[in-house]
Amino acid sequence: MATAPVLTCAIIDDEEINRLTLEHYISLTDSLQLVTSLDDALQGLNYFRAGNRVDVLFLDIQMPQLNGLDLLRVLSDPPIVILTTAHEDFAVDAFDLRVTDYLVKPFDYARFSRAVQRALQQHAAPVPAAASPVAAPAPPDNDLFVKVNNKMVRINFDEVLYIEALSDYVIIVTDKQKYIVYTTMKALDARLPFDHFVRVHRSYILNMRRIEAIEDGAAVVPGGQHVPIGKSYQEAFFRKLNRI
Repeated sequence: MATAPVLTCAIIDDEEINRLTLEHYISLTDSLQLVTSLDDALQGLNYFRAGNRVDVLFLDIQMPQLNGLDLLRVLSDPPIVILTTAHEDFAVDAFDLRVTDYLVKPFDYARFSRAVQRALQQHAAPVPAAASPVAAPAPPDNDLFVKVNNKMVRINFDEVLYIEALSDYVIIVTDKQKYIVYTTMKALDARLPFDHFVRVHRSYILNMRRIEAIEDGAAVVPGGQHVPIGKSYQEAFFRKLNRI
């Protein structure tokens, strides 16, 4: 049996209680090894500029002198970053900087563990090839680029079965793969350019072209998966459905 990887990690947070909480959570997690715990971003900047490396950085945002987002902008090759903050206002800026997760304080160990799992998955993923300086061609009409972890991924939406809400994320489910994307269902629903994607439940958007059957208040898609159709969505759904 392969041994699970152990990721080295650092904490940068100006509040002692938050550092202590993270240090405790890390001590409970076999896949993490704490290397250093620092109380301001300038110390962190000097730490990394001295050539020190870690796999994962737990980083606060609002700190004196230099905030966490500015630290990320300065670092030329940052580690996997999990932001820990009391404020939700920075989420858009944070994910523009390709952070792996965004923990809003106070968070429990279960939420911390989910963030660590994402970091482990990202660490295990193959490193993408260097981008070509030549501009990428525009995607076909049925393709969209979405941000998955730290890269933009092209998805053929003809292959999408449905989209499911998961807290602050959505899961785009295709025949072969699932993509976890940091966005809300409401935001994605407003931006999807395809008429055949229909909101059928507060937690689901369905590709009408991939429906194989409808039974027991749910749409059946390839693979036998059932997508529930909420009562408040049924009238609009059946109006759009081509039926005899």
